[in-house]
Amino acid sequence: MTKAEKTRNFIVEKTAPIFNMKGYAGTSLNDITAATGLTKGSIYGNFANKDEVALAAFDYNLKNVSSRIDAEMSRQDSIKDKLLVYINIYQKFIDGSASEGGCPVLNTAIDADDTHPELRGKVLKAVLNWKNKIAKLVELGIANKELNADNNPEQIALTIIAMVEGGIMISKLTANTEYWSLIMDSLKKYVDGLG
Repeated sequence: MTKAEKTRNFIVEKTAPIFNMKGYAGTSLNDITAATGLTKGSIYGNFANKDEVALAAFDYNLKNVSSRIDAEMSRQDSIKDKLLVYINIYQKFIDGSASEGGCPVLNTAIDADDTHPELRGKVLKAVLNWKNKIAKLVELGIANKELNADNNPEQIALTIIAMVEGGIMISKLTANTEYWSLIMDSLKKYVDGLG
């Protein structure tokens, strides 16, 4: 890895939590220089602008979440247990142990929805990939008779995503983790009822 690549990685690693907490509009160049200890010239010597840093920070945050989910899923045997991994992983966003600022998909989706088309595009791709991953798990569960054949994989995927992200939003907004627990209990019952 070249010195320039190391510097870029360092900038992304240090600023990813800030973008996740403050959003694109809320993160200033001063925040970036304070987090990295680098000058504005060093930042812009490695990235053309704040947009490039923000896009790289989202990719970094998403990769961290995805790798945790993939690692936990690889330890599960049944399709239902694999689907329930999302509850365990996203619980860590509620208690702050997974990522500073919470879920990068939810945060960036809200932040970039009407203000940053490139970031919005990255989040849209992430959500569609997430939906497809869950749908494929459901299809596999149907094929190996773990799940009922009349299940609609896309509907199930969208429901799981909506419940997880909605649960995070409600819990964070109200500062009441009991709401997360109630919603996740409903999700567990939903997954259990699939087959």
